[in-house]
Amino acid sequence: MFDRVEKDMDTLSLSSLASQGQPIDLCSAHESKGRPAAASFSEMKEISDEGGSRKFVSEKSSKKKRGKSAKSGPTEDDTDNYESLPTKVKKNQRKSKDTNSLDASDMKSGSKKGLDKTKEDSLNIISEEWIAQRILALAPDLGDLGEPEDPHALIRHLSNHLRPMLLDSWKKKRNTVLLENSERRRRLLDNLQKQLDEAVLDIQLYEKALDLFEDDPATSVILHKHLLKTMATPVVDKLISTLVIDNKLKNGVEVGENESPETASLSSADRISLSKSLPGSLSVKAQAVLDALEGKVVDTFMIALRAMTEESGLLLKKLDKKLERTLLHSYRKDLTAQVSSETDAVALLPKIVALLYLQFYNKALQAPGRAISAAASRLKNKLPDSTYKVLMDYHAATVTLLALQSAATGDEEDCTSDRILSKKEFLESKMPELKGLVLTSRSS
Repeated sequence: MFDRVEKDMDTLSLSSLASQGQPIDLCSAHESKGRPAAASFSEMKEISDEGGSRKFVSEKSSKKKRGKSAKSGPTEDDTDNYESLPTKVKKNQRKSKDTNSLDASDMKSGSKKGLDKTKEDSLNIISEEWIAQRILALAPDLGDLGEPEDPHALIRHLSNHLRPMLLDSWKKKRNTVLLENSERRRRLLDNLQKQLDEAVLDIQLYEKALDLFEDDPATSVILHKHLLKTMATPVVDKLISTLVIDNKLKNGVEVGENESPETASLSSADRISLSKSLPGSLSVKAQAVLDALEGKVVDTFMIALRAMTEESGLLLKKLDKKLERTLLHSYRKDLTAQVSSETDAVALLPKIVALLYLQFYNKALQAPGRAISAAASRLKNKLPDSTYKVLMDYHAATVTLLALQSAATGDEEDCTSDRILSKKEFLESKMPELKGLVLTSRSS
């Protein structure tokens, strides 16, 4: 019987066990047999003895008061080692020697807390009522073998006998899962931290270029929203997806290997749903990040993101001068290579403008097509008149080409296709001259 009940127990998750932990009325299960019952499980109360085990007494024959159950505070995430606010760094220097990964001792401590909590929870989860229900499901005839004055005595005694063994089996398996999950959590969060380091530094780098457009609110909004959409959104998707998986692992839930945040690309509804599934204040901060993501100011988003990562024990690196120089050098080198090999006449223009901003403003600019005109206009006082004319003529031809392509109907009698071909040929003929604006100056 123990093996069969244990196997049945293995098919149930922690949450389903907990949901079935309410007292079961065994008498009602046999009402169809017409058996009278002197006392049923529904008339009995649980009382805890000093050893933590449970026994059942008839409500009519016992008036003992329930013992007060020990209160246990919620397990708190150990976030001391991941202080990200600049004002608190000095206070936590000794605790933050390794900010790029979860400290091994912290993870072990967290696992121990989880195991202790499990021991306490298991007393409630695998109750005698639950065991009795399983016994009756496996061997219904046992419900008819009790004495007339107490038809459930046999089931009670059998449940009481099996419960300690089932608890030991359950706790051993549960502890094994938690220990395995703690190692997976460490790898998961280490990988997340590395990806955050790179992505958040890039956002801060591109954010600096937005300061140049403070006097042009319309263009500024376009640039802020573009940066939030193209660079901040993937960061949020990765962060929320990873923290949801981490929360499952922390609570001993088995997570399949196919549940990976690596390719996470979420819809707005997905983000909201996942953020609400996070625990407590972390959920509140995650939803604040989503609100900021839909906003128009990158700095507001970064503040919300910093609060969320701090809550989860992760670190957001701050872009300092040394890192900025390194990233700008790498960005310039990569962008120059892209311009040299670019064959698409339309895609070339934003890259040329970005390289010119690096040259004259030492800023990394990410501008969508709608903002290229405003961005190019700010180069007027930086470029010779002839060079500026080449840039703006190329931009005007690009806009015309895109408008023609948008208006094309595909009708053979429509002369739009000829005009499109003409504009493409013009742009392609100007590509070497446009590339020369940045490549020649770099080589010289």
